[in-house]
Amino acid sequence: MENYIATRTYLEATNTSSSSAKQFYDIQYFDGLGRPKQVVNVKASPQGKDIVTYFEYDQLGRQTKNYLPVPQAGSENGAIYASPLGNASSIYGGEKIFSESILEKSPLERIEQQVQVGNDWAGKPVQFNYNTNVSGEVKKYVTSTTWADEATLSSVSLSGSYGAAQLYKNTVTDEDGNKVIEFKNGRGQLVLQRRMANTSENSDLYYVYNEYDQLAFVISPLASVAPSLDQSVLDNLCYQYRYDKKNRLVEKKIPGKGWEYMVYDKADRLILTQDTNLKLKNQWIVTKYDQYGRSVYKGIVTGGTRNSRQNEIKDSVITESRNTTGFTRSGMAVYYTENYFAGATPTILSVHYYDTYPQGAPVVPGQILGQDILPQAGPGTSLSTKGVTLASYIKNIEDDHWTKSYNYYDKKGRVIGTYSINHLGGYTRIESQLDFAGALQMSVTKHKRTDSDTEKIIKETFDYDHQNRLLAHKHQVDNNPVEILVQNTYNELSQLTNKKVGNNIQSINYAYNIRGWMTKINDPVNLNGKLFGFALKYQNPVNTSFGKYNGNIAEIDWKTSQDGVLKRYNYQYDGQNRLLKGGYSEPGATVEQNGYFNEELSYDLNGNINTLKRYTRPSIGVTAELIDNLKYNYESSHWSNRLEQVTVADGAPDNPSGYYVQGHKILYDGNGNITEMKDKGRSRIDYNFLNLPNFFDGEGYDYAKYLYTAEGAKVKKTEWVVFGNKTTETDYLDDFQYVNGSLKFVPTSEGYYDFERGIYVYHYTDHLGNIRLSYTRKPGSLTIEILGESNYYPFGLKHSGYLSKNPAYLYEYNGKEYQGLAGMYDYGARFYMADLGRWGVSDPLSELQFAYTPYSYVYGNPIRFNDPTGMIGQDPPTRGFTIENPIEIDAIVLTPKASSSSLSFMGIYNLNAYYASQDRLAAAIRSSKAALATEKFERNLSQGIITFGMGGSNLFASAGWAALETWADYQEPEEQKAIKIVQLAMIGLQVKHGNLKSFEKLTDGMYAGEQYYMYSVNSLSNSGTYTKSISTLISSDKTSSLSALLKTMNNEAKSAGAQKLVIEGTAIVNTKLFNPKLAQKLGFSYEKISESSIRLIQSVK
Repeated sequence: MENYIATRTYLEATNTSSSSAKQFYDIQYFDGLGRPKQVVNVKASPQGKDIVTYFEYDQLGRQTKNYLPVPQAGSENGAIYASPLGNASSIYGGEKIFSESILEKSPLERIEQQVQVGNDWAGKPVQFNYNTNVSGEVKKYVTSTTWADEATLSSVSLSGSYGAAQLYKNTVTDEDGNKVIEFKNGRGQLVLQRRMANTSENSDLYYVYNEYDQLAFVISPLASVAPSLDQSVLDNLCYQYRYDKKNRLVEKKIPGKGWEYMVYDKADRLILTQDTNLKLKNQWIVTKYDQYGRSVYKGIVTGGTRNSRQNEIKDSVITESRNTTGFTRSGMAVYYTENYFAGATPTILSVHYYDTYPQGAPVVPGQILGQDILPQAGPGTSLSTKGVTLASYIKNIEDDHWTKSYNYYDKKGRVIGTYSINHLGGYTRIESQLDFAGALQMSVTKHKRTDSDTEKIIKETFDYDHQNRLLAHKHQVDNNPVEILVQNTYNELSQLTNKKVGNNIQSINYAYNIRGWMTKINDPVNLNGKLFGFALKYQNPVNTSFGKYNGNIAEIDWKTSQDGVLKRYNYQYDGQNRLLKGGYSEPGATVEQNGYFNEELSYDLNGNINTLKRYTRPSIGVTAELIDNLKYNYESSHWSNRLEQVTVADGAPDNPSGYYVQGHKILYDGNGNITEMKDKGRSRIDYNFLNLPNFFDGEGYDYAKYLYTAEGAKVKKTEWVVFGNKTTETDYLDDFQYVNGSLKFVPTSEGYYDFERGIYVYHYTDHLGNIRLSYTRKPGSLTIEILGESNYYPFGLKHSGYLSKNPAYLYEYNGKEYQGLAGMYDYGARFYMADLGRWGVSDPLSELQFAYTPYSYVYGNPIRFNDPTGMIGQDPPTRGFTIENPIEIDAIVLTPKASSSSLSFMGIYNLNAYYASQDRLAAAIRSSKAALATEKFERNLSQGIITFGMGGSNLFASAGWAALETWADYQEPEEQKAIKIVQLAMIGLQVKHGNLKSFEKLTDGMYAGEQYYMYSVNSLSNSGTYTKSISTLISSDKTSSLSALLKTMNNEAKSAGAQKLVIEGTAIVNTKLFNPKLAQKLGFSYEKISESSIRLIQSVK
């Protein structure tokens, strides 16, 4: 007789318990002590076989081994398996299929080593060492704090060093020997984070707290070695923070930028924000809320200092209410009151409506694709739109035209329709048909540029298997023939192994290693009729001495059918995982190591590039030609992150095919944005209040103007070239792209549809999303036409010698659009300069990566990481996350701990570091077209390129967060005055297979008394699963407890409709959380996965 819990989650409607209905059927078996011993995902594999996860415990009852799920040879209809690992060899070969934690032999049972799955990793553990500091090892910075304008005013100075054993010292050494050392004081505050750039150089990041235990300064690695910590070094290289008497961050300074200011109401909500550029204009960004704390409109307020504005509203709770009269501003009727700052808000930027549609909204349809619409909130309506976002009106920044967007829901509260009226008067209407579980069955998109244009209709259909893995995606434009964009095939681990694109115009194979990391797209050694082959090598490059075990890529091979030449890059890194060299070769050539497209770099301690060498193929002979030998000069004699000048080193040729060096000075505005860069022919660059460039002046020879919405969406670009007096206007309207009023293309999941030629164009992309080869089927034939090939230097500059047959399609590196007159790639939040390997604008999320310059591109590692939005680097989705490779909540992305990947913004040691609002980060989900904002990620997900676990159920906490983090929003906590020590825990509600399609709600803050503050991100999947990922910040050692924490989290999960709650906490300081007996008493399974990490699982009560 076995103890078990059986869970059926139906994917189609049924009135009774059914074994034949489409469903996820999971059975968890327990031993006599209540510990899990097997989880059986019944018939969950693509071939309908069981998938079993086995649990093993040592003699002390500890789970030190974590096994990969094993697909079985058949199905036992849920019965327990006597030999659950018996079929492992047929799935994994002879690979080691468990990771193992080696614990120290002490009552603390701290983890000493973490050994990953796979034979090659058996001798490459992650090592953990616990100690205390030695005398003189860590500098001691002290502060002196006074008060000015009702805010702290701290100064910092060096006061020798810490004495022996005054700090806890924890060292993590990754698989490749790279060390991260953290020193913490007795309060659990991080004092120093040390990385080893090489054997002789430390990269030290210091955190300095004032007398009130507030983070006052973050001293960057470069600043830590400056001759003195004077005000110039502080302003150029350090983070500075000031607080009011309620412990709220009110002023901050990011290195290289001016001061930023924040004003709160009585409810501690962020009402006014101002950066340096706004201060010069005497302007503030104001956010108004309704009585439920929802943002209802934003605008620009003029006048006042931070202190005067704070005193003006400090005793008020700033709320506005819906009404029928409203007021008109910026050409838009706003149906809310204007109780505060009346008349002082000359510009309204955005308006959001909840519960009921506003006056003047289009007639609400009764049905969409045969599905009933959720009725508006009103008397007698038990099921209504109460509490959801119904309409959003977003103004253009540079003019007074607006985009109006509306959401329509079905009776399960799922978005099934969006209607967006663009700033030109046209529209995009998207209608979705969802099945019982929320999987998208069909979508219909209707679009016009202007109201008088002919409507374009795009119909898409989706087919799934018995576990809702996408099998086929079909696409039709108007009444043209239906195109099968993709047909997917999966292995028994649910990994995508083959997709046939374009009615089988190409059959693309994928391969993965034991870690779930992609290793091949086709086979570059033997194309076998394919157009493109690509291989990724980690621990197994041709030159084995360069093998990488920590997730870095050691080597890539590729080949196209264009020339049939096998090409290779071999990569070398420093101790901080920064790329030092990309060495190009052509195996099989007469001279293999020709170095034709080498790129070599060096860095300072902040990750600013010091030197860059770049080569190209010679026009004559066989010796690689040096085209760039650049020296980067920074402001303040290099005690700054702001690039001041690029010069040519050692008399290298001034070759325009690389970076065209002319030696001009680079100028910046008060927000750290480049305003003049004459080397690139830009004598003037202007920015809007979102720090997005809206004007480039090419010294009178050309210019480019950009138009954005107030949430950062680019809607228009105008380019003018004096020679020939040529003007080009490009409209960006809900993915439909026009040039001079003519519709050019719309993206698809595999490329784009060319309206001018009436053809589907397909892309081969690599692991970073770089477009490598574009092709199509010639109309009326089966012949393939190659439209373009692109290859790239490591930091993104294109190799010379490749042309494109579609000059209107400029999406290339990372899939981003190249801005020709600017000479940069548009990533959304910022423009990137691939010729220099850095951004032209300071990072809006720089406080999540203190150790790196705000201008660094993906931490100096563009081979492993990409940056989907221009906000922060991350592992691309093709990394292939699995349950065995969960994402660890860590402070820094680049040097992962026991399991590798990026979860950067969860690892915050002090919440004060990022209190200011991040409007750009919210843009993707505030819009009613949130699904479009995350389209590329969703497409990869729906095709199975990512594996969120293996089998019928997936842990959202294991992988979803990293893929979605970029679209999250941050808001000010409701109350944080009691927060002293920040501790993190993460809830991942169990999510079943289904395409994450739309984000339903912004991040919200939930204050739960003096003990903790909940900070969450909510999402709605197509399967109808409401997912809530929650970080809990514990405020006080004396008031916090595991009991209070777990009860609150359980209530949150229950209210979200979840069935299972998974909590993972790392970097935990409060030892009261380490209480297995209490956790088990409260119904949780308890696992201590490291010295400072726990995992708790519970069925929601």
